[in-house]
Amino acid sequence: MSFAQFLSICLARWKISISIFVGVVALTLFASLLWPKKYLATASVVVEVKPDPLSAMMFSGGPNPSLIATQIDVITSDRVAYKVVRNLKLAENPEVREQWKDDTKGEGSIEQWLGESFQKGLDVRPSRESNVITVGYKAADPRFAAGLANAFVQAYLETTLELKVDPAKQYVGFFENRAKEAREAVEKAQSRLSDYQREKGIIASDERLDVENTRLNELSTQLVGLQALASDSGSRQSASKGAGGERMQEVLGNQLIAGLKADQARMESRLEELNSKLGSNHPQVVELKANMAELNRRIAEETAKVGSSISLANSINQQRVAELKNSLDLQRTKVLQMKAVRDEGSVLLRDVENTQRIYDQIQQRLNQVSLESQANQSSAAVLTQAVPPMQPSSPRLVLNMALSVFVGTLLGVGVALMLELFNRRIRTADDVVQAVGLPIIGVLQAPTAKRLFGRVSAANLAQRRLLGTVPSNNRVA
Repeated sequence: MSFAQFLSICLARWKISISIFVGVVALTLFASLLWPKKYLATASVVVEVKPDPLSAMMFSGGPNPSLIATQIDVITSDRVAYKVVRNLKLAENPEVREQWKDDTKGEGSIEQWLGESFQKGLDVRPSRESNVITVGYKAADPRFAAGLANAFVQAYLETTLELKVDPAKQYVGFFENRAKEAREAVEKAQSRLSDYQREKGIIASDERLDVENTRLNELSTQLVGLQALASDSGSRQSASKGAGGERMQEVLGNQLIAGLKADQARMESRLEELNSKLGSNHPQVVELKANMAELNRRIAEETAKVGSSISLANSINQQRVAELKNSLDLQRTKVLQMKAVRDEGSVLLRDVENTQRIYDQIQQRLNQVSLESQANQSSAAVLTQAVPPMQPSSPRLVLNMALSVFVGTLLGVGVALMLELFNRRIRTADDVVQAVGLPIIGVLQAPTAKRLFGRVSAANLAQRRLLGTVPSNNRVA
């Protein structure tokens, strides 16, 4: 549909459109004047997003995005509405009770009936970019509206405080029982550790173990040194029993043997001298040979004594090695036992530390909930109190009339188009093209068409001469 067609339809059916428009505007004006007036009283509260110092210490983190939506749900909840009824003591009013009986015939509770009635006039709106919530109440009496708005705000503050304190009071008893159990567990663990230390004679297990480890290391060092010494003494003993025993350091370093050998050397020299002069059978030579034999015997005895001392030293070293090995084994067993005792004691000590840590955490939580249960301040605060409004909030005459003009215009045009749809007429040249599907050669103006200043055109005069005067409702325009 073109704009020319739309305009032609509106001009053809303007009476119906105007009638509908005037009817809608008049009905709206009449209804706005007769509609009972309502007054909207508003109060505002600010919700504290930042937690209190105690909660901030225990639970760190940013503000919850759903906090404002949650607070709005709390304000509009039945619990707040029932608290308003209880705070205002309306359930005790005989007139209110009589009205409740008439409306509900005594079914249900009066608090529920009043709460639902109050919730109908409640209007709660959040601020777009702040934590302020506007609590409004709409009623026919401005003072009643202001009183209910303030009552809802006060009931909301009391309810938020109850929602914060009541769970904390319940948690106090729970954490007290848990703290008692944890304290008993700490005492039992400490008792087991004390009994174990008393049984094992542990005073300072770490220091004692360090001393025993040092002693073990010393014994190990002594054993290594003594084993080396025993090995050397064993080698010397073997050498002393062999052919090279006379060349051993102990034999060569012996003063007595050295003196005897010096005497032996002198006697040998003397023997050779006498043997060459006197002969081998001379008494002096025989006596000197006897003395040399005695000297050799003494040298052999002294050398044997040195070998036996080496054997004795080797035996002593071997015995000392065996004893030191036994001492080392005993010390090693003792250190292992002490480590086992220390490990078992460490397990008991960790049990004491773990139970003590659990007890400290429970005690800390108990202190927190105890403080929370004693809180007397809500997380929200009153920003503004509601006052009785001077002007009614509804009906809004200007807004209603503007809407009626818009709706009336839309409805009038819509009805005209609807009637045209059910009863289609040819009003423009485009309608002819759409109806017959043939092009239009030309369009003649109406015989009564006049130019500006009321003059008749030459084309109209020619049309009148050819066709005569044709009624306007029987020709195509």
